Amino acid sequence: MNKFKKIIICLVVAGLTTTSCSDFLEETLETQRSTEYFNTPEGLKELGAGLYYGLRFHFAYEWSFATTNYGVDEFRVGGDASNHMWNSYDGSFTSLVTAVNVNTVMANTLWDNMYTNINTANTIIEKAPTVLSDMNDQNLLMGEAYFMRAFDYFKLVKQYGGVPLKLTPSTSVEREFERNTAEDCVAQIISDFEEAYKSLPANPGMPGKLTKSAAAHFLAKAYLFRASEINDSWNTTTKNADLSRVIALADEVIAKHQLAPNFSDLWNYTEPDGPNEQLSEIILAAQFTSASASRGKYANQVHLYYLSQYLNLPHMMRDIAGGREYQRLRTNYYAYDVYDRVNDSRFWKSFKTKYAVNSPTSTAYEKGDLSIIYIINDPGDPRFPSTEAAASLTDTKTGKLIPSVFIRYLTDGTPVLSQNQYQNRFASLNKYIDGSREAVGDGMGYRDGILARASEAYLLAAEALIRLNRYSDAFSYINKLRSRAAYKEGEDRAAYCDGGAAYNSSANPSGYASFGTTNSYYKENSYYESNNISKTTAATNLEVNSASQLPAADEKIIADLGYTDEYNRMMCFLLNERSRELMGEFHRWEDLSRTKTLVARAKAYNPEASPNVKDYHCLRPIPQSYLDVIQRGGKALTADEKKAMQNPGY
Repeated sequence: MNKFKKIIICLVVAGLTTTSCSDFLEETLETQRSTEYFNTPEGLKELGAGLYYGLRFHFAYEWSFATTNYGVDEFRVGGDASNHMWNSYDGSFTSLVTAVNVNTVMANTLWDNMYTNINTANTIIEKAPTVLSDMNDQNLLMGEAYFMRAFDYFKLVKQYGGVPLKLTPSTSVEREFERNTAEDCVAQIISDFEEAYKSLPANPGMPGKLTKSAAAHFLAKAYLFRASEINDSWNTTTKNADLSRVIALADEVIAKHQLAPNFSDLWNYTEPDGPNEQLSEIILAAQFTSASASRGKYANQVHLYYLSQYLNLPHMMRDIAGGREYQRLRTNYYAYDVYDRVNDSRFWKSFKTKYAVNSPTSTAYEKGDLSIIYIINDPGDPRFPSTEAAASLTDTKTGKLIPSVFIRYLTDGTPVLSQNQYQNRFASLNKYIDGSREAVGDGMGYRDGILARASEAYLLAAEALIRLNRYSDAFSYINKLRSRAAYKEGEDRAAYCDGGAAYNSSANPSGYASFGTTNSYYKENSYYESNNISKTTAATNLEVNSASQLPAADEKIIADLGYTDEYNRMMCFLLNERSRELMGEFHRWEDLSRTKTLVARAKAYNPEASPNVKDYHCLRPIPQSYLDVIQRGGKALTADEKKAMQNPGY
């Protein structure tokens, strides 16, 4: 584990208490300090290190997906509905969310945490010029604080629209606040990111630290956000200049950060701080650790949420490699259909479709046999006239019947996995599986949480070019990603990896035996079984060069959504490409909200959201807990004043 990870974890963000970590801090009894400590260079630097801890919040609990990947086209509620209201937009989704249980994300959770982090950044920005005499230290710490303040305000504005801008630290209780406009907030966000861009180093010399590239990437995102449809009532005068700036910043990031050669390299997690966490493609990641003494409040728990249930199927039990399956996010049919599943490797490198027998209950099977398979087929597949036909599917390697077969479509086109009885049966997103955990039931994960990678920079530039009607230039960026996604000559299309391989993989990486006595990890996907084609290792070509001739998967979605003009076709293609590249990576709700495509896509592809989603759901409700405690002129807000401060529709 790198030293920087230990530093940020061993600091309480409030800065009032420090904890000793034996391999880098002197062990003393100085455990209690007042805020006067921040008036010393040492204290302020420690507070700055604590800023990074706030990045872990975005992977720490159910708010990670509830605020980003529910209520969209890619995913819906799975076998556990603790946060169903964030997906369905039903009557319980209000400024005071009705809790189902202790796992329900409240309306104020994101709001409160972002403002806590903002106050820390404000403290540093105010004190650094007088406390730090070394200009290098001052510039670095100020750059980090400006970045974090912009990052947190950006998160708030994407979720809520205009919010109160608080640019000085609070040292006592304050109750008088007014909402700033979205225009004011975005201007401040851009200003802060620009300050960070000027101050942060190109190469900080320590993994996980903020860089000029990180500032450039999020600055590009902020400019693109300002140019997006959600701000069309006020962004006319800045739009063209913003889009040009997006392209320049994205190009800068792309030049600095090389794409991983293989898309699966990103998800091939073998150990904490392993090779996949050191890839050049990763621009910024929240740093997590396997050191139990240094975990802190927020561990990476997203490994729990995207997995379908397997422990109660024949010859199976829950294990570390397969994960602890919370079944929160069920893969929508859109997420299957947006890919060309014959030619685009990203589907098969993003979703888990096979499991091994790990607890045989008869002599017919042994550990390592194929136990579960998901057949992600198309309508008209002649092999499955009924669900019973799946029971006769055999493993071509062993000749044994596969105990559990889940098929997407029957021959007559019946969509099996979309039915209610399959809420906990779906192809699981593999991007967060963590086999390095200590125990089967351990919710604390150790993988770093990727917040930005270079592939998104290509998509930012492409979107800006589409908005400038420069479609051929946009294709040049998109095709870089599609070329990586295409199968290479000789590539094994059944090859599969996920983070479950981290379970004892360093001891003996050559085969099944390395994973111990109970292991469901299976090193193949269901590419050939799903597509029902003969084995091939020929190269594929995914390049697209004409807005009038888009891939068949995109043309189907475009038809579903009723787009006919060239611009909307291209924007639809761009959003589809964001799905293919960034599926489940905590961007989707904000992308659909800012482009004002949320309602159309949720209605078309999300069965729970479809009856309820409306235009006003492109913003979240201002938390009731905030409205109830603030004042105006020393008095609590009246009902009318609260309504005026609330987002429309809530």
